[in-house]
Amino acid sequence: MTADRISAIEVAGLAKRFGEVLAVAGVDFNVQRGELFGFLGPNGAGKTTTINMLTGLARPDAGTIRIEGIDCSNSPKAAQHLMGIVPDESNLYPELTGFENLTFCGALYGMARRPREESARRLLARFGLTSAAGRKFGGYSKGMKRKLTIAAGIIHAPPILFLDEPTTGIDVASARSIRQLIADLNADRTTIFLTTHYIEEAERLCRRIAFIVRGRIVRIDAVDDLMRQTGGWHAVQFAVSDAAAGLCEALAASFPGLRCESVARGSIRVEAREPIRVGPLVRWLEDRGAEVSEARKLKPSLEDVFVRVTGIEARTMQREKAGGGA
Repeated sequence: MTADRISAIEVAGLAKRFGEVLAVAGVDFNVQRGELFGFLGPNGAGKTTTINMLTGLARPDAGTIRIEGIDCSNSPKAAQHLMGIVPDESNLYPELTGFENLTFCGALYGMARRPREESARRLLARFGLTSAAGRKFGGYSKGMKRKLTIAAGIIHAPPILFLDEPTTGIDVASARSIRQLIADLNADRTTIFLTTHYIEEAERLCRRIAFIVRGRIVRIDAVDDLMRQTGGWHAVQFAVSDAAAGLCEALAASFPGLRCESVARGSIRVEAREPIRVGPLVRWLEDRGAEVSEARKLKPSLEDVFVRVTGIEARTMQREKAGGGA
């Protein structure tokens, strides 16, 4: 096999059990060099356990792992010098400054003093943290902490970066900034393995995605190919007022072939395999006292694919994550 054809990550039959719980059940996948690969699933699906095995933090019970062609199955730390690891919770030191945290991480990777200090200053500038370089990490905001944690993961310029839920629990502006940083790193040819429960984040950033549910990968495909699978579905969202209880059930019963759900207060979503005629639905809703202020045709999303493949609602995933656990 030539160097150009070596995958950044190759996994076969990977499994991990905790007591009676089979956390990862014999998964297979590969990640190409320079790819931004998404690992998407609900709380407890096996995402963090998988990333821990890939990065040498947990030993698999079965299966093989190759990182840049290096067999890590029996030597979990054999390729750690090629990896940057950003866990879902920061592992930096609150009593050290931002600059000190970065140079300390550089020292752990064996970098000499001058290169690690130069790299730290460069990353602080790139991540918009230069003005906070001398402040203690414990006083940073959540968004700043995530940025510095990512900077610490790439202080030694690794070819592969593992990101575990990088935007969970931070404000919208910080999450947007971090997504842009991730995209920029990938544009620089860094291979990125991203676990997330935010479907829109995966859709925006990743070229290929694996869906994992209860320790098993149920689908791996390119985002564009996944999206094409929704081409046979049509959806319209209605903004309604004075919607009576049971309105969706009654609508679905009156129009066979339609699926209806309440997606928010004052909004219902209607789906069908055939093109949806909006006029009859508006008249039906208004005849039952529901004033329709908007009817909007929806484009298919990765969330639609995920729900159909896994049977899990995206809102359920986000509620689970907000409640804690991984």
